[in-house]
Amino acid sequence: MLNPGAIPGRACDGGAVNSDWEDRVTAAWAAFDDRAEEDPPAFRAVIDALVAELPEASPLGAFEQACAWDSTGHPDRAVPLYRQALDGGLADVSRYKARRARIQLASSLRNTGRAEEGVRLLAPELVAESDELDDAVRACLALCLSSLGRDREGLSLVLGALAAHLPRYRRSMADYARLLVEPADG
Repeated sequence: MLNPGAIPGRACDGGAVNSDWEDRVTAAWAAFDDRAEEDPPAFRAVIDALVAELPEASPLGAFEQACAWDSTGHPDRAVPLYRQALDGGLADVSRYKARRARIQLASSLRNTGRAEEGVRLLAPELVAESDELDDAVRACLALCLSSLGRDREGLSLVLGALAAHLPRYRRSMADYARLLVEPADG
């Protein structure tokens, strides 16, 4: 585990987040993944120490803290922090992290019994600029739909995402996915 006191000062004062800060955040998450959640409060303290280096209103701070709460089993604590990050301009800082925040917020909403909010949040992501998170959007949206009893729609999304990765049967699986939610021409 990283020592939160090892890096003195506020490395990110007065400007954009530097690559050293991002590297340390990445290392903290790698350590968390390696330790399989041994000590959630200690991990959140590491993230809090890194966030303390940011300017007070930085949406990156709220995002990282939301991720830490979420990853340590507290989606209820993560939801307001994800919202704070998104409302605070996370998309202006990192489109990629903003998209991650929407995916993770939708998942946390589903986990706290608010799957319909998750669907409303993720539906626009289906037509957003494509990136490596497209399949995660579809998977999380499928889970939200399933929580609402809309399993055919969810399965359609998952099959459609899977079809793009198949070495064969892509067209067939994509058609089957579509037909789960659209009537066949008859």
